[in-house]
Amino acid sequence: MAPTAKSFLLDLLSTLKHGTMPVGALVEAGELFGIGGNNLRVTLARLVASGLVRRDQRGRYRLAGGAVTQRLETWRDLERRTRPWAGEWIAVHSATATPKIGRAERRGRSRALTLLGFQPLRPNFHLRPDNLSASIDAVRHDLRSLGLPAADLVFVSRALEAADENAARSLWNTDELRGRYRRRLDELAVSTKRLARVDARTGMVESFLIGGAALRDLVRDPLLPVEICAADERHSLLEAMKQYDRLGRAAWAEFLSTYDVPHLRGPDDPRPAVTPGLRSADPEGVRP
Repeated sequence: MAPTAKSFLLDLLSTLKHGTMPVGALVEAGELFGIGGNNLRVTLARLVASGLVRRDQRGRYRLAGGAVTQRLETWRDLERRTRPWAGEWIAVHSATATPKIGRAERRGRSRALTLLGFQPLRPNFHLRPDNLSASIDAVRHDLRSLGLPAADLVFVSRALEAADENAARSLWNTDELRGRYRRRLDELAVSTKRLARVDARTGMVESFLIGGAALRDLVRDPLLPVEICAADERHSLLEAMKQYDRLGRAAWAEFLSTYDVPHLRGPDDPRPAVTPGLRSADPEGVRP
């Protein structure tokens, strides 16, 4: 699916950790995806006005940063975010009923709960397994940073009733989750072979779209414990994505060098290269 001007700009700029990109590079890259230059410039101005994008003194652009960007930049550390599960749950109780809060708060709540893998057990009551390596205080901070309203309660639940415990363990469609990862693995494998044959511009577009779709699924993974969902497919996709990311950098290297945009990285730099996708992925909850 072709990106919109907004999602394209946010996705492409999210690949830059230390560098910036001139408007000329953004316009030329946008044309590869059928995005007109005027449309892109108007959208870029709106993003700057909204505070999502910043313009430096040289007229080059970068993301303003934030919690969503940080999660995207650290996708390689996905498997370090969990610990063995002791059977407890992290709960969020929405103290303010959804219809009574504003749209911005609803979006913030949806974004936070989605990105941290929560599902509703009851209206205004969401759960996820307490298997995250971060402390409850850190999880609470992450939720707030991602947009969870301050009135919502975040706490650890240690003793669900048996019926609720069984219901909670079934909140995630694990068959669909694992099946999607297998499909992404197949897409990466097919694209890896194709990138060796196509021209540079075709490779830029394909690596952006295919890698972005896989990265989106990884970043939005609920990180369920193995007692609920086996982690084999997720691990395989993560490893495949690390390899594909190198191909993406190679596909975009010449273009980015033309505009003096940093694209190579050291072994300890976790930034994605040209495989974004989180921001363009979902209709309401995740995009800032």
